[in-house]
Amino acid sequence: MSRTLQLTEQLISLPSVTPEDAGCLELLADALTPMGFTCERLDSGPADFRVKNLWAKRSPTQNQSTQDAIGSDRPVLVFAGHTDVVPPGPLKEWTSPPFVPMHRDGKLYGRGASDMKTSIAAFVVALEEFLQATPEPAFDIALLLTSDEEGPSVDGTKVVVEQLRQRGERLDWCIVGEPTSVKQTGDMIKNGRRGTMSGKLTVNGVQGHIAYPQLARNPIHEALPALAELAATVWDHGNAFFPPTSWQISNIHGGTGASNVIPGHVVIDFNFRFCTESSSDSLQKRVHEILDRHGVEYSLIWTVGGQPFLTTPGTLVQAVQAAIKDETGLDTELSTTGGTSDGRFIAQICPQVIEMGPPNASIHKIDEHIAVADIEPLKNIYRKTLEQLQRQQTAPQTA
Repeated sequence: MSRTLQLTEQLISLPSVTPEDAGCLELLADALTPMGFTCERLDSGPADFRVKNLWAKRSPTQNQSTQDAIGSDRPVLVFAGHTDVVPPGPLKEWTSPPFVPMHRDGKLYGRGASDMKTSIAAFVVALEEFLQATPEPAFDIALLLTSDEEGPSVDGTKVVVEQLRQRGERLDWCIVGEPTSVKQTGDMIKNGRRGTMSGKLTVNGVQGHIAYPQLARNPIHEALPALAELAATVWDHGNAFFPPTSWQISNIHGGTGASNVIPGHVVIDFNFRFCTESSSDSLQKRVHEILDRHGVEYSLIWTVGGQPFLTTPGTLVQAVQAAIKDETGLDTELSTTGGTSDGRFIAQICPQVIEMGPPNASIHKIDEHIAVADIEPLKNIYRKTLEQLQRQQTAPQTA
């Protein structure tokens, strides 16, 4: 059994349903400390929902120059991920227990196999192999791990990023181990994500008997023209990396349940998934302009879940692309599709953030699994990315 597979199975066997960590971070810290990482716990949140966070960093050793030891000019690569998993769902529907790693037909089954305990194991083993061959790399290396990505995402990476910002920590490149691949490890990476913003719109009317509409005011009727315009609005046209911004209604609640009562209000929940061509402020302004023009009486509560981020092809993207090509022969596809990730928080202090991990077809499903044949290539891609960055940093500079 490979070291990566062994560590993956150890992590899967720990039932770390969000926000529980179930000992994952202790296991990982035990593996990182012998490599020279200083492991710091930055746990956060109330006692009944305590989130476990680990910031582990490896800086230059005493064998390097004083200037290097200060680290003022040394770039920093961060591997980021989450140890928490979504609940397994009905246990009777699983072919084998979700927290007992099992092999069937060349696949490893267990909750977190794809999302994302294999990636975390691959991070660690890639670092073991790289640092054994290159004990004094030309850049610092860190890991940011949390148990609050599948949950509210309030006391996890978001909190750690803010603490790192306050401390003036430098982050240059970040690889998030989200399962981004489609059919084969390495066929797709995410070099950005759309922003997400939700609104809870309440349109007020006057409740009354449905037979006497002149004595009432139907908020559903008043809201419909504005909603139709919002649904038809072109918010932007996207760009080379992002599709156009999307506005979608998710829920509408109105009425008392009786068929003879005009409701007093209607509540509409909606969501924007927006690209870098729009901002949360600009979208909010346009929504209010449409509602005000239609003359509805309303209140609107906004929740910004995350801003969009984009890493254009450069040092990190090129290193990952070259590593994937060398390991698999694939010309990887750059994509910004899908939901959100903790990359949205890290991008606030790190200029180059990408997501790269195994195939995602079974994530969050009953019988989540990963093909065993995808595990070692994933580890090798991470290691070869480190090697690519090392070559970039030590290559002679031309005038």
